[in-house]
Amino acid sequence: MLTTIQHFFTTFSAPVVVPVILLLIARGLRIPWGTAVKSALAAGVGLTGFSWLISAFTPLVTKLVHQLVNSAGIQRPVVDLGWQTGSLAAFGAPVGLTVFGFSLVFELLLFLFGITRVFMPANLWNNFGFMLWATMAYTVTHNLWLALGLAAFLILTTLLLAEIQAPAWSAYYQVPHATVAAVHNIEQVVPILILDPLFNRLGLDKCRFNPTHAQAKFGGLNDPLLLGALLGASLGILANFKRLTHLAAWGQISQFAIQLAAIMVLFPLVTQVFARAFTPLADALDRQPTSPTAKRGAWFLAVDDGVGYGEATTLFAGMLLLPIMVLLALILPGNQTLPVVDLIALPFMIESIVALTRGNLVKIVLTSVIWFSLGLYAASWLAPIYTTTIAHYGTALPAGVILITSFNLVARPLNALIFAAFISANPLWIGLAVASYLIASGAFRRHRTQVWAYVARQAARNHA
Repeated sequence: MLTTIQHFFTTFSAPVVVPVILLLIARGLRIPWGTAVKSALAAGVGLTGFSWLISAFTPLVTKLVHQLVNSAGIQRPVVDLGWQTGSLAAFGAPVGLTVFGFSLVFELLLFLFGITRVFMPANLWNNFGFMLWATMAYTVTHNLWLALGLAAFLILTTLLLAEIQAPAWSAYYQVPHATVAAVHNIEQVVPILILDPLFNRLGLDKCRFNPTHAQAKFGGLNDPLLLGALLGASLGILANFKRLTHLAAWGQISQFAIQLAAIMVLFPLVTQVFARAFTPLADALDRQPTSPTAKRGAWFLAVDDGVGYGEATTLFAGMLLLPIMVLLALILPGNQTLPVVDLIALPFMIESIVALTRGNLVKIVLTSVIWFSLGLYAASWLAPIYTTTIAHYGTALPAGVILITSFNLVARPLNALIFAAFISANPLWIGLAVASYLIASGAFRRHRTQVWAYVARQAARNHA
């Protein structure tokens, strides 16, 4: 049955299922049929546009990343083969499919009973993250209940962090009543909440450079189009450093400069179409203060993190971090992991940091360097477990590769700590994790408005 459900959602895909969900929500809010249908179609068109742009851009960046890594001459025993290997294993494992069904029910109940204000089932594809961590736990412990417990705990933690960042994410990416809630791309809320006050004491909130700010201050010379072209050319030169005397190298450099500039210009246009889908919903909530939804308070729809991928600062910072992460993999003592394929996922990985700092590029880079450096160590530790899981439930390993990882899915310090607590099967460590969540969740639920106001004030300090 679970396989059939998974096959159904895979067959129809997000651009079909999400509009249907939006249509049902819109009608539940008594939005007229015509407006509701247009809203649903706008969501489907937006998601399709995101998919087309990212699908076209991904192979271009992948090729560049491989050249960059080869040019640097770095060799590490743990090789990043990308998040796709993890998703295949998650859906190929019986434990993963069990978690898939469990997640849908659990997330719906959490929303209906008011434990969370994030409607996660709208973004059910990203449940593969919970499925993967649970499958890895089962690989180590062979304990189904412990694996399900880990999945449940990660869902609770993810929804808490997604709700904390929701107003800031929604405001920055201009998608009303929306947030992202993927377990592999949400934990960055933690480091920025911790580090931001320190950064402000150091005066980094006054470092307001980003593509949008540069355009406003310096005019057309620094708009996202030209910044994208300059960054694209710079990355192309780094990737082709050893063959700059070849005409083909300059062909690739010039092409990537145009390609990066193109996606920085085109992506916001698609975002505008997608955001239109949520405007009637937001208006309806404002007009119905006595509705059951309004009594619940502000709530947010979980959307795919592809929505923010091509936002100017997000994409610019993600591409800027490409060579930085390769350098860190080289110089960090004791690191065994070489990020490769998932370097193209960096814009996904930094969305929370971007939103909570309003695009403060200095803070984005510093936070990412600190957190993802810790992530490289987490990936190194988890590599044997991840490799065994992929080999058993996923795809065959490439010839000559001993240990693999996914920089996007596994290089996660917080998730790794939670995973370590659960696979220990030690009641003390599991109890400590649960107690920490209960304290944090209880404090947030009691002071939700104050927390959102604090996050908004901190974000506002970064951008006039």
